[in-house]
Amino acid sequence: MNSENQREMRKNEHVHLVSKQNSIEVFSHFDDLHFVHHSLPEVNYEEIDITTSFANIQLGRPIYINAMTGGSKKTGEINALLAEIAKTTGLAMAVGSQHAGLRNEQLADTYKIVRQKHPNGIIFANIGADVPIDFARKAIDMVEANALQVHLNVPQELVMYEGERNFLDWSKKIEQLIKIIEIPIIIKEVGFGMSMETISFLHKLGIQYIDISGRGGTNFIWVENQRNSQINYEYLNGWGQSTVISLLEAQNWLNKLTVFASGGVRNPLDIVKSCSLGARAVGIAGPILRKLLAEGVEATIKQIMDWLEGIQVIMTMLGARKISDLQECPIIVKNEVFEWCQLRDIDVKKLANRSKK
Repeated sequence: MNSENQREMRKNEHVHLVSKQNSIEVFSHFDDLHFVHHSLPEVNYEEIDITTSFANIQLGRPIYINAMTGGSKKTGEINALLAEIAKTTGLAMAVGSQHAGLRNEQLADTYKIVRQKHPNGIIFANIGADVPIDFARKAIDMVEANALQVHLNVPQELVMYEGERNFLDWSKKIEQLIKIIEIPIIIKEVGFGMSMETISFLHKLGIQYIDISGRGGTNFIWVENQRNSQINYEYLNGWGQSTVISLLEAQNWLNKLTVFASGGVRNPLDIVKSCSLGARAVGIAGPILRKLLAEGVEATIKQIMDWLEGIQVIMTMLGARKISDLQECPIIVKNEVFEWCQLRDIDVKKLANRSKK
């Protein structure tokens, strides 16, 4: 089997495994966060504004379909359906890693279909930190992208038996991209979260947009371990920081860069909690893919619309007229997350006592 066929097979295997994986987490750190309820929110549900923005890009919704797939005939068909869902619900959408389409022009259409189906939507291109500049430009052109995700997936690469082993030049390549690429660049983890040290380093490189993509959703160590017949890496399944902890690690950087959240988001309450901790918008991948494959396009559209209504309901209860107001709503951090914050000198008492008044 040649390398191109192997890549296509890998893409299909990823989709199959992600569709089977709910979460290996026995609990969610989102459950360690609790909003303080106030009985008189003094807002009108009909006036709640769930739009958000970054750079010069307006997002009509605080959630977006995060990077998933592309690179084979089957995954191209899935991308077409995801783009249809994004168009109907008004969501932005990121395509999966475009390396397959960059190396094989015949597979480029499995990504191009997203722009064809969602001609006026906000689309994020997606590449790894190891690709050359010309690949980045081609990836952007391929989907006429509004922004470029650059994914960091070191644990996945190391567990993948055909994966990368040399990460020495990644930061230099990111610096080069910043200087040359004109659209916003979002540095994105792939489900292992970010630390305050990583965020500080990325800021020093000149990055303005990050997706902290924490542990709790699709686990690519688990996915690649299912494919790896040589070594069993099951003991690494719990590697990384959760989305909640990653957002808390980012607190000192919220006024310096724009943070997106993803990873293990289960419902509208998790989305609102993420925005309360500073996320400008929240990416959803696994739950949308599983709903699509199990129940189809219409059921997936209904779930997303139900979630958008749920966000508006929760914001009304909190008295938050717009997404940014959520960062003024008091929220209590408990249990394991609280212990982490104590050890990392993250001031959660400030979060518990903030107020709009």
